[in-house]
Amino acid sequence: MEAMRETVPPAGTSDLEGHLAELATIGLEDEADHVVVEAIESMVMHPDYPCLGAHSVFRQQNASVHVFDDLEDEGTPAELVVRLSEFADSVDADQGFASFVALFQQPSIRDERHFERVLWQLLQRLHDADPQPWADGISPDPEDPHFAFSVGGTGFFVVGLHPQASRIARRAPLPTLVFNLHEQFEDLRASGKYPRMRDTIRRRDTAVQGTVNPMVNDHGDASEAVQYSGRAVGEEWQAPFNPHSSTPEDPADSAPEGQE
Repeated sequence: MEAMRETVPPAGTSDLEGHLAELATIGLEDEADHVVVEAIESMVMHPDYPCLGAHSVFRQQNASVHVFDDLEDEGTPAELVVRLSEFADSVDADQGFASFVALFQQPSIRDERHFERVLWQLLQRLHDADPQPWADGISPDPEDPHFAFSVGGTGFFVVGLHPQASRIARRAPLPTLVFNLHEQFEDLRASGKYPRMRDTIRRRDTAVQGTVNPMVNDHGDASEAVQYSGRAVGEEWQAPFNPHSSTPEDPADSAPEGQE
């Protein structure tokens, strides 16, 4: 434990961008799992980190964090299907937000396009390895405004982070995928708290970056697929993802409004 504290700089010792630059020098691809977990926690718990939802998940110890060797390894999808299904089954809605965080020590990300490519390749392989039908109430079509990703019959909003991200809030020290339960956003919206939390996060992100994130939309306005990798894309962009024909044909009628 002492060695871990010496390796990872404490959150808040510099501004967020500076803190992330410090984490990038550690060489986490060669560190033990507990050091990797400490690093991502120090990123999320930094006082300048914009996402209050992520901050709450880690503060309440509701983050299920897993370290994998290689995002591109052929065994990764099957292992993720099992772990994500177990995570979804274990979540207690009364305990607040919970997230599944997958960190990968490889590959070394070259740029935003490289990360976008390996992210969607993994999501495709994850879907191919998943024996369960698409989750109810969300669309499997990445062009549909009501799209959300599905694993084990559960809907997820996926957030990709990596060292080469142009948005500071997405600049994790290792390739990272955060799987947030789609149902949690529905519950937050039903409580009437969603708009205030959304607007606060956007203001905090703008304060860190200096500009508004051009890719953030509410669920139902545009497909959330454009947000997954964090790369700014144009209207002509299409997600490189092909859902199985066995997925539900028309889930949009029961889909909730609004998700970030």
